Amino acid sequence: MATYSQRVYGAIIVKSINSNFNADFTHSPRTLPDGTVYATDKALKYAVKDYLRKQGNSLFYIQRNDSKELKPLTLDKTYDFLFTKGADKENKVTLLKNLLSCLDIRFFGATFAGKMGNVSIHGPVQINHGVNRFPENEIYSEQIKAPFAGNDGADMTTIGSQTNLREGHYVYHMSINPKNLSEYAQIANSEGLTHADIDTLKNTLRYCVTALDSSRKIGCENEALVWVTMKEGSTKHLPSFTELIDITRSTADTRIIDCTRLDAVLSSVADDIATIEVWYNPINTELKGLENASKYNLLSGSKL
Repeated sequence: MATYSQRVYGAIIVKSINSNFNADFTHSPRTLPDGTVYATDKALKYAVKDYLRKQGNSLFYIQRNDSKELKPLTLDKTYDFLFTKGADKENKVTLLKNLLSCLDIRFFGATFAGKMGNVSIHGPVQINHGVNRFPENEIYSEQIKAPFAGNDGADMTTIGSQTNLREGHYVYHMSINPKNLSEYAQIANSEGLTHADIDTLKNTLRYCVTALDSSRKIGCENEALVWVTMKEGSTKHLPSFTELIDITRSTADTRIIDCTRLDAVLSSVADDIATIEVWYNPINTELKGLENASKYNLLSGSKL
């Protein structure tokens, strides 16, 4: 497969309705000091890796349990499970090649420190924290009843609570720089990041959150994906897309994704941009700006 070499900038937008995409340790949506709701990059990467795992891709940084006591495997046991049995030391080139065979490491990199050796890989795909760009940050709690008593002899079952965000639209900024991986790939005689990897990532970032159904994330879904591919050899670096995108309510059932300010930034470096692509659901979303982008239906993938 051909090695991918162009840089990419993008935005992943995640919608949350009456749900909790990324809870803190109090089980409430995470908030910045000013009350703005946000989500960590780990929350989105978890959804990405969960989707990739279910599609049968080889991944390293996911939890695996032993078959006897269901205890999580250590780093070394995970490596042994995937690649070797009982080795005390691995040739560093072999170690690197094995790690690069895992798609999540080719995307996000790795810091590996185990009995096989130490390797640090700078991942080409970087994602920052997602910030709610919807003007409202309405958080509410509700009581829930458990079917069991808290202890023997209790007269009542236990009462708990859950906390949700009424509506949020998390905007994540993303960048891809294949050169981050090229040196490691050359040493390991590996292709590094391929065109097939990029196609897989594009597809995953359209569906991964929607596919991650759980009691807390059932109201969370992928809302839009902006993908800007730079020309080969471009040296321009773009700012974070997060604060250049605004999301407001048009009607009770329709939201506006306003990329007007992002459009202005992209227009200023138009000669360095190869393509601009946007995926969104035209049924309940209006897109402002990015008039020159190729637009696609988020659900079907068909061109609009």
